[in-house]
Amino acid sequence: MNDRMRAARQEKGLSQSELSKLVGVSRQTINMVESGEYNPTLALCIRICEALGCTLNDIFWYGREEK
Repeated sequence: MNDRMRAARQEKGLSQSELSKLVGVSRQTINMVESGEYNPTLALCIRICEALGCTLNDIFWYGREEK
C-alpha cells in the first residue's frame, strides 16, 4: 500500500481522478498504485512525483523496515 502517495495527493487537495488526468492515466491506475496492486513504470512514477511536488524517494523508495 502506498500511503505516502495517498497522503501527498490529499495534501495537494487532489482526487484520484484529478491526479490521473494530470499524469495521463486512468483513475483506476492511480487507485491500484495507491493500494499496492500495480507497480508503476519509472516514467509514471516521475510524472506522479512531478504532479505532487515530491521526489521519487518521498513517494516510492521504501527501506527494508517499510516493506
